[in-house]
Amino acid sequence: MAHDHDHSHGDVEIIEQGITPAAEALAHKKTPVQPWREYLPVFTSLVLLLVGIALDQFGAAWFADPWRFLLYAAAYLPVGWPVLRRAWSRILHKDVFTEFFLMGIATLGAFAIREYPEGVAVMLFYTIGELFQESAVLRARRSIKALLDVRPDEVTVVRDGKYQVVKAAQVQVGEMVQVKPGEKVGLDGIMRYDSGSFDTAALTGESVPRTIRRGEAVLAGMINRQSLVEMEVTTPFQDSKLSRILKLVQEATGRKAQTQEFIARFAKIYTPIICALAVLITLLPYFFVDDYVFRDWLYRGLVFLVIGCPCALVISIPLGYFGGIGAASRHGILVKGSVFLDLLTQLKTVVMDKTGTMTKGVFAVQDVQAIGIEPKQLAQLTAALETKSTHPIATAIIEYAGRGGEIWEEQKEKEYETFSVENVEEIPGHGLKGTVEGRTMLVGNAKLLQKFGVEFDEALTKIPYTIVMTALDGKFSGYFTIADEIKSDAAEVIKRLKSEGIRTVMLSGDKSAVVEEVGRAVGVDEWHGDLLPEDKVTQVERLQKSLAESPKAKLAFVGDGVNDAPVVALADVGMAMGGLGSDATIETADVIIQNDEPAKIATAIAIGRATRRIVWQNIGLAMGVKAIVLILGAGGIATMWEAVFADVGVALLAILNAVRVQNLKFD
Repeated sequence: MAHDHDHSHGDVEIIEQGITPAAEALAHKKTPVQPWREYLPVFTSLVLLLVGIALDQFGAAWFADPWRFLLYAAAYLPVGWPVLRRAWSRILHKDVFTEFFLMGIATLGAFAIREYPEGVAVMLFYTIGELFQESAVLRARRSIKALLDVRPDEVTVVRDGKYQVVKAAQVQVGEMVQVKPGEKVGLDGIMRYDSGSFDTAALTGESVPRTIRRGEAVLAGMINRQSLVEMEVTTPFQDSKLSRILKLVQEATGRKAQTQEFIARFAKIYTPIICALAVLITLLPYFFVDDYVFRDWLYRGLVFLVIGCPCALVISIPLGYFGGIGAASRHGILVKGSVFLDLLTQLKTVVMDKTGTMTKGVFAVQDVQAIGIEPKQLAQLTAALETKSTHPIATAIIEYAGRGGEIWEEQKEKEYETFSVENVEEIPGHGLKGTVEGRTMLVGNAKLLQKFGVEFDEALTKIPYTIVMTALDGKFSGYFTIADEIKSDAAEVIKRLKSEGIRTVMLSGDKSAVVEEVGRAVGVDEWHGDLLPEDKVTQVERLQKSLAESPKAKLAFVGDGVNDAPVVALADVGMAMGGLGSDATIETADVIIQNDEPAKIATAIAIGRATRRIVWQNIGLAMGVKAIVLILGAGGIATMWEAVFADVGVALLAILNAVRVQNLKFD
């Protein structure tokens, strides 16, 4: 269903083809409700129809053709002309068998046999159904508008020592931008003040403000909570992480579920068949019925056309998926297409990374043991090399060296910032190698030291904590003990997944002893540690093969970092935890959980299942009612009024059922 107001066609495109640029512009409308002009044609038509029915009932002597025809024609045109115009437009584009064509032929046919009130009523209720549909789309659009409103269009930039308010899209990388208290950040950048407090709820759903210190990333969409700050722009407006996520949302419904694709193909075959059957119902009885009256059988054919209109199917089903994507967005979950809502319902195995997914990924150095070197010097040298890494463990060591640690509180200078660091090589799954102050240094796990033939006490690998080992000039020089914390809802989400019959597996590059401890604490069914990125791929492939016997059994992988991108891409459903953190993860994942709550994994699955359930309810409702009333219509039992219910009434019920997913609670 789609009516002929100029902007409503864009709304249908939102549902059927994905959120277009035109739809984004619509999302910025000042008034989020339909203007009164939308309802004027319906109101006019309804009043004139009621006047005509009243005159028919009271038997006014003068109320006969041509006056009767003129009154009902006046009632018909406000709602009928837009549909007829759309039908003709589609015919010119060689798209004949549409709902507009069916409604136009049926109602004009009703006028041809002088069933004026029924012809007007069919088109009137059809248009009312259109308004309900648009109202549902507007409601879904508001959630998109809320997301779009996160991104400000203007920022204050520092140029030639002066502050200028300019369009965010005009700011160049490297320029300094000022952010006032209460103002939204318009671009991605690096903090250039000592610290600032930012509200990140619009991006991550986190209610607690986040403190961002000098040198740390500030992202578009955050809100400055306290003092005035300045930041250096690192990314063009169109490439900011928020802009890229908005683009994903705008494209989301373009990736259709199998159910949608089936219904679209079905409607293209179904509609011509309905037209052909209506013609046969009208003409074929001439050869078999003795008292054949063309007018009566034409009426039956017209009723059959109205009943057979596939509006409820072709709109309510995409709208159901659209509602599911909107519901997920409000829970901080971005689903890249309705196809993934369907796949979420088929999950039998969920594989998770450990660090940043099941644990907070906020590491802190607990202890440092140095051999042949002062702990302070080891910390400074290690921090100098770790500045070339973005890993959370590297950040922990840098922070430890920066604050001086507990063992040399008098140390205030960040010596590592003055050290020369050269020839840095990152070895995936192992660590870093480089030259620091002229000395060859290794920083990483036990496998890194083994790779380069450095001897160390094997007992260190049994410690159930994360250990970062170091070596200087080929000799073991000590280690850092680093602890992470399990997320508060990690055990709960595992419990929820198990209750749904879903197997849980945890994979990590961390040492096996640490992975085992976390695995037992949260209750996963299976865990594996000491894995390189390629080892994770091997494990996921093994798990997928175990599901091969059941084609509908799917596997999801949940990760948070660049190293997880290969397995996120390999999984049937790739899920990114805290998707604002990694460009590669945003691009690769099918589902992005904006905050760091593992519980959203189960929420996403629940939304997928609720959406699919509602979609199949709509299919059953539409097909069931239509089948019954089609038989009644062909037999001459159903009139145009029953036909209106079978088409518009069922479509309204299906639309109301489809938007229900947006009000359900999933947490």
